[in-house]
Amino acid sequence: MRVAVVGHVEWVEFARVERVPAPGEIVHALDAWEEPAGGGAVASVQLAKLAGGVTFFTALGGDPLGRRALEELRALGVRVEAVFRDEPQRRALTFVDRGGERTITVIGDRMVPRRSDPLPWGELSGYDAVYFSGGDPDAVRAARAARVLVATPRGLAALAGVGVELDALVGSGDDEGERYRPGDLVPPPRLVVRTAGAAGGTYAVRDGPSGAFPAAPLPGPVGDAYGCGDSFAAGLTFALGAGEPVADALALAARCGAACRTGRGAYAGQLRLTG
Repeated sequence: MRVAVVGHVEWVEFARVERVPAPGEIVHALDAWEEPAGGGAVASVQLAKLAGGVTFFTALGGDPLGRRALEELRALGVRVEAVFRDEPQRRALTFVDRGGERTITVIGDRMVPRRSDPLPWGELSGYDAVYFSGGDPDAVRAARAARVLVATPRGLAALAGVGVELDALVGSGDDEGERYRPGDLVPPPRLVVRTAGAAGGTYAVRDGPSGAFPAAPLPGPVGDAYGCGDSFAAGLTFALGAGEPVADALALAARCGAACRTGRGAYAGQLRLTG
């Protein structure tokens, strides 16, 4: 399979704490690390582990963190096609509490690729599946050339008004930033999936069935929740691109989300189907 992601990167600093500090409180980190992450990056690495490779269309800051993100994503098995902007790399600070929940503060504007950027957009017509986490409207049109196109509601600003049909729209049912309402996209997606963490989630097929799906069992001890939703989206993209029926695609996506939940940070626990 040939799979790709069009989207964004954040350089994330993690701190594991007993609890997120209350206003005015000082807490000490039990562990700390940093890595390139954000929705586009996390989905890219998960797809590389499922498909044996992935191409990531993105934009990075022209500072040392942007260059470091490029090298570390390549080391994780991602073919990165990036442009460098004349601005700092977007960053994020993430607390991970003793229950594994993550709390994120983002620093800087979202940096996404544009169709006018000198990237190999023409390749996408030969891809089996693309996951879209961010870009401009013309980048959406380029991504639609793939056989299957899956997107997150965080990309609604670019998706709305383009008139592109999505094979699936997937996001958290609890996150206001990922809210999708009927009529937001015309034509509507063929499949809408809303995740709910340990409760599983719901799905609705356009002109077809709707229902709930269960979460997959955790394959190990709880790590942290960072990247679970993006790993779920990558699993759904991979399975739909492989021609799997909706029920099987949701089952694989749930396995990806559960596996990520057992890791430290974005990548350590992700599901791998290839050697």
